[in-house]
Amino acid sequence: MSLFQFRRPRPASGEPPDAAIESAAPRRWGRWVLAVLVVAGLHLSAMRWIEHNRQPANAPPETPPVQVELLTPEPIAPPAPTPPAPPKPAAPPKPAASPKPAAPAPKPSPAPVSSAATPEPDAPAAASAPAQMPQAQAPSPASQTAPQPSAASGDKFSVPPTGDLRYDTLVNGMMNQTGTIHWSNDGQHYEMIVSIPLPFVGPYVYSSKGHIDGFGIAPEQYSEQRGRRAADIAIFNRETKQIVYTKTPQSQPLADGAQDRFSVVMQLASLVRGAPDKYKPGVTRQFSVADNDSNEIWPIETVGDETVEARGGFTTARHFTRLPRKEGDRRKLDIWLAPSIGWLPVRILQTEPNGMQIELLWAGKLAAPPAAAQDVTSGTQAASDESAPAMPSTPAADKP
Repeated sequence: MSLFQFRRPRPASGEPPDAAIESAAPRRWGRWVLAVLVVAGLHLSAMRWIEHNRQPANAPPETPPVQVELLTPEPIAPPAPTPPAPPKPAAPPKPAASPKPAAPAPKPSPAPVSSAATPEPDAPAAASAPAQMPQAQAPSPASQTAPQPSAASGDKFSVPPTGDLRYDTLVNGMMNQTGTIHWSNDGQHYEMIVSIPLPFVGPYVYSSKGHIDGFGIAPEQYSEQRGRRAADIAIFNRETKQIVYTKTPQSQPLADGAQDRFSVVMQLASLVRGAPDKYKPGVTRQFSVADNDSNEIWPIETVGDETVEARGGFTTARHFTRLPRKEGDRRKLDIWLAPSIGWLPVRILQTEPNGMQIELLWAGKLAAPPAAAQDVTSGTQAASDESAPAMPSTPAADKP
C-alpha cells in the first residue's frame, strides 16, 4: 500500500460513514422548518401592527368621561318660611241709621231774653254735627311688595318615616334566613337595628341610635355584635367632638355630619329623598364614617338607574357604590335605592376582600309606616309627604 494512498477517516463515534450522513439530513430539515416559522411569525406580527394602526378617516370621537362632581357634607337648608297671609280688606263703614223724626214738641211761651244766658254761636253747630266713623287704613304698596326671606343654601333633606323593613339575606348567592331593618324616627331622634342571620355563626346585629341635627342624622352610639362575641361600641361625643371606642383606647375627631357604617345608608337615602335630581351618574359624595375601631372618609359615587329583581318583582333603583378608600382596597359596598318604596334601600351588597358576598334583598315590610309619621324635611314637602309606598308585589311576597 502506497504511503500516499488516501484513506477516509472514520467517525469519532465509531458509526459507519453512511449512518453519519443520514443523521445530518434531519438537522438540515429542522433548520428550514425553524426558518419558515420565524418568517411566518414576522409576517403575522407585521399584519397585526398594520391592522391596529389603520384608523378610518372619520372615526367617531371617543365618549368623554363622566364629569365627577364631589359633594362634601353641608348644613341642612332650613325649611322655607311660610309667607304671611295677605291682610283682609277692611269692610266698608255702614251708613249711620237716620233718626226717626220725633213728634213736634209744643212751642214754649217766649221767655224774656237775658244777656247772661245768650248762647255762644258755635255751640249749636257742634251739637248738630254728625259723628265721624273711623276708616281702616289700606295697606301701603310697600308692604304688599316686600320680598320674603329665602331659605339658606344647603342640603335638602327628608328622613324616611318609621317602619320595619324585611330583606332576604344571601351569602355567596345562596338564600339564607330573612333579615330585618328596624327604623324609627320621631322627627328629633332615630334608632336603627339591622339583624342579619348567618348559619353556624349566629346573627350579626348592628345598632345605631342618636338624634337629628343641622347636618342630618347624628349618631350618638353605634354597636355591632357578630355571632356570640361581645358587642363593640363606638360613642360619638358631641361635647368634646371626639369618637371613642370600646375595642381600642384611641379616639378620633368627630366631624360634622359623621355617620356610622349603617346610619350612612339612611343619611344617603334622606339626601336623595330631599333632592333626587341632584344625584346623577358621576356625582360623588363624601361621608365621614366610623366603624367599631376607626373613622375614615367614604366616597360614594352615583352609578345610575338600574333594574333590580327582588321577591316582589322588578323595580327601578338608583345604584350607588363606594369607591376604594385607599390603594389596594378590595372591600366593596353597593347600595340600590328605589323610588317605588320611598328611596329606601332595595338591595345592599357587601363584597369582602376574600370574595365572600353578603347581600340584603328587599322582601317587603313587616309593618307599614303610620299615616301621620313624623318627617324631617327642608326645602320642599313634596318628597317627604310620601309615606314610603310598598313596592308592587305578588301575594307570595308576604310569605316569610
